[in-house]
Amino acid sequence: MRLANDLPEHFEYFQQRDDARGKPGFTGTQKITAALRQLAYGVGSDMLDEYLQMAKRTGRDALNHFCRGHRLKDEIHIITNGAPYSVFWNLADWLGVEEIGLFNFKPSVRPVPLEVHIQLQGYPVKFYCSRMNSMNKPAYAAICTHSPTKPVLIFVSSRRQTRLTALDLIQFAASDEHPVQFLAMPEDALQMIVSQVTDQNLRHTLQFGIGLHHAGLNDKDRSLVEELFANNKIQVLVCTSTLAWGVNLPAHLVLIKGTEFYDGKAKRYVDFPITDILQMMGRAGRPQYDQHGKAVILVHEPKKSFYKKFLYEPFPVESSLRDQLHDHINAEIVSGTISHKQDAVHYLTWTYLFRRLMVNPAYYGLEDGDPESLSSYLSSLVQDTFEDLEDGGCIKMDEDNVEPLMLVSVASQYYLKYMTISMFASNIGPDTSLEVFLNVLSAASEYDELPVRHNEENYNEALSAKVPLAVDKNRLDDPHVKTNLLFQAHFSQVELPISDYYTDLKSVLDQSIRIIQAMIDVCANSGWLSSSITCMHLLQMVMQGMWFERDSPLWMLPCMTEDLVTSLQKGGISKIQQLLNLSSTNLQSRFGNIASRLQQDLQHFPRIQVKLKIQGGDDGNDNAPSLSIRLEKLNRRKTSRAFTPRFPKLKDEAWWLVLGNASTSELHAFKRISFTDRLVTRMKLPTTTTSFQGMKLLLVSDCYLGFDQEYSIEELMES
Repeated sequence: MRLANDLPEHFEYFQQRDDARGKPGFTGTQKITAALRQLAYGVGSDMLDEYLQMAKRTGRDALNHFCRGHRLKDEIHIITNGAPYSVFWNLADWLGVEEIGLFNFKPSVRPVPLEVHIQLQGYPVKFYCSRMNSMNKPAYAAICTHSPTKPVLIFVSSRRQTRLTALDLIQFAASDEHPVQFLAMPEDALQMIVSQVTDQNLRHTLQFGIGLHHAGLNDKDRSLVEELFANNKIQVLVCTSTLAWGVNLPAHLVLIKGTEFYDGKAKRYVDFPITDILQMMGRAGRPQYDQHGKAVILVHEPKKSFYKKFLYEPFPVESSLRDQLHDHINAEIVSGTISHKQDAVHYLTWTYLFRRLMVNPAYYGLEDGDPESLSSYLSSLVQDTFEDLEDGGCIKMDEDNVEPLMLVSVASQYYLKYMTISMFASNIGPDTSLEVFLNVLSAASEYDELPVRHNEENYNEALSAKVPLAVDKNRLDDPHVKTNLLFQAHFSQVELPISDYYTDLKSVLDQSIRIIQAMIDVCANSGWLSSSITCMHLLQMVMQGMWFERDSPLWMLPCMTEDLVTSLQKGGISKIQQLLNLSSTNLQSRFGNIASRLQQDLQHFPRIQVKLKIQGGDDGNDNAPSLSIRLEKLNRRKTSRAFTPRFPKLKDEAWWLVLGNASTSELHAFKRISFTDRLVTRMKLPTTTTSFQGMKLLLVSDCYLGFDQEYSIEELMES
């Protein structure tokens, strides 16, 4: 725990702070754990989601800042690697680990010995789906041979393959006249469990003792199948690769059916990283239950030799820093670590990239590893990075000196890629429309990795016909077009075509908060009132799953119906705030039987009173007027939790105070606040303005549509 105690003292990053939603973020211990898992197991940052519920970018930043902290060498005593590396001395040297504290074990060193079987004949079938189908019968034979009665994990590449593999196993077992050989529970208990299952495919396969496990299942189904497998009620679990990282479910036999998966970005099948294969194999063997574990790998014919070599021999680990260098340099410039080109070169000499450049220069496009070539390479790398950042509006260069601009500060605060923040600068202006903001949000680089699975362009085409805004029909297999469609489907409350899309929507919505917050900050720092308010409305739409202006804010009430909306609008009520201002007696007299339900639903929403007062300067030397703002929730509620039933995560209410001039569309001041009962705060009025004509204070919710309030500063000054 010394790292957890010492790193936060030296690095602000490892101190817990609020995230973009105003909720407590990750602790220092969680960030250090994320970094160590990536270093120790070679796991990618996108695999931290199931383990720590940590986004890919946050995991990468945790690793970056931890590596900066490795300069505190006195605080690092022992580093052990969970995977066998042939270059472990480079890692140890980079981390400052002395020889006495360095351990590197052979692949065969594990608590339960492992037998690895690679199907010698291979599978020469060219087409992926046909090849996967040809592997099902050998998979069944492997189960009967190596683990006829003990638990079996079968790893496949996709959710579709979990279903197809399970159905074929059921067919083979039936042809052997043992259809329920994988089931170990009585019929009455089985039927009680099956009745609780939502997913139809899982409900069917469980009756034969075979479970399915993938991200498309809801939490209840996933937990249920994990419990059944862990308690040996079902013998076989067919799952995707994420289970190898996220859930501790060891088995006697692990069967890896194919070593490729479909990469939607590359639009082709690519190989699993070797670390993923090792992690899957690592699930074989149950301590205290098995004398040894078994792993069977069914592999495409041309790849037999590769896997035979690297599954038994340590493999080299190269640096991936070059691909992410812009974002790392951005963060260091904002933190003040880098203010000159030479600082950046010096920063690179602390990295693992520098160690590998000296040992394996050809891998990085360098002909020779002598000091002069290294120096020239690093200098050129830094120069190219600086020029890209300057072109993107992130930094300002003066010869070899560099200083951060507003955009890079926003990117660093919200952990955005530099390409995203540069795209904001190119596409957002003083009067950007809601549709353009939605397109900019969907185009963010953070959505580059959103999966577009095989043939999903057909689903996207059907979905595009159900949403109001057009998308590019020639790019239906693009992750950003899919992101746009998912947002529109969320706002329109359109039913999604398959369960995978609900999982994808959850991921899209989760990342959207910090991206929209960053867009709001860019608009506010640029002094654009209209664009700032429009972007705030976009965040309200995300939270409520409704369109701004297209849908009545009254639909936020759970009891609302078409007839009731029409009745309320005829009575001059179009916003929930108007209902909150009515007394109980008035509600009862106007709405009769529905009044009690309305009163119950209205308790979810705050009724806020705002009192303003113009005051003099903050001290005797400052005569500039300021605005004293007192906010109070008149309806006392037990919680300040936001009522957002269509948003996948819990959120607390927060508000913006925006001081601007409606006639000139200029934003003068901007403050984000949150409070439980009451709050008193202050905002300085602009000293450059001779007249307060048209100036207003706006109170804008970050989660409720139609809750905006505005107050005239001109009228307040006159009174």
